[in-house]
Amino acid sequence: MADEINNNHNGAGESGAPAANGAGEQELKDKLAAAEKQRDEYLAGWQRAKADFINYKNDEMKRLEEVAQYGAQGLIRDLISVLDNFDLGLRALEKNGPVEKGVYLIRTQIEDILKKRGLTKIDIKVGDTFDPSVAEALSEVPSDKPPGSIVEVIEQGYRLHEKVLRPARVIVSKEK
Repeated sequence: MADEINNNHNGAGESGAPAANGAGEQELKDKLAAAEKQRDEYLAGWQRAKADFINYKNDEMKRLEEVAQYGAQGLIRDLISVLDNFDLGLRALEKNGPVEKGVYLIRTQIEDILKKRGLTKIDIKVGDTFDPSVAEALSEVPSDKPPGSIVEVIEQGYRLHEKVLRPARVIVSKEK
């Protein structure tokens, strides 16, 4: 009789399995599955946030590199205008006679400073084919050269690193 009482207190029925634990076990399995699902969602969200942060960080680094490369663009553009005026002044002085060597050295020094900052001349010569990505056609004139060829370079073009800072200004040939 004592054994019978102990079996009934342990929740065992006639089959010997716990009567109340079947439902409790399923409830625990459901809770575990829900917790695992929530864990997976949180992990996936965290991984997406981490990837987004890494992408953001990379984008910001690229932006900062661009700012470092092109940040002085306005100043360099202004100095190009100074170089152009310097060249005009030199040509005027050359018409009156020899020019002091020091004046040429100053111009070269300005040009060297700009080169250190990433400025390069766009290589365009008379006779080259007109390329609108690096040159601006100011006019077309009839010429012996093939149509679309550069007849005269009016103003030198410049690149700052890979970006065209100022296109060359040219006159292009057209059919007669």
